[in-house]
Amino acid sequence: QVQLVESGGGLVQPGGSLRLSCAVSGSIFGIYAMGWYRQAPGKQRELVATITMTSGGGGSTNYADSVKGRFTISRDNAKNTVLYLTMNNLKLEDTSVYYCCASKDRTTYWGQGTQVTVSS
Repeated sequence: QVQLVESGGGLVQPGGSLRLSCAVSGSIFGIYAMGWYRQAPGKQRELVATITMTSGGGGSTNYADSVKGRFTISRDNAKNTVLYLTMNNLKLEDTSVYYCCASKDRTTYWGQGTQVTVSS
């Protein structure tokens, strides 16, 4: 089992920044990819960004078009126990619950989500 706990959400004005964190624990060996998704009220959950887990500490990244150039996904290379999402130039439409996920074997594990509200 893999446990994921998000934090760092909150209320921010348009143009502001936030950094979300996802603490990973449990049976983390074998996780090959992690990511952030978001879900706004009345909408389907959508991909925000993903990163593959490589032994060298890097990993390829992928972003939704709507966040490219504004959001950055990264991880704690030392222990691979923390995933980050740095969000800059936030827009009203970024308001959502943000979920962290991890893929291992044939299972995707999810956190409980953290609310991000962009409002003036």
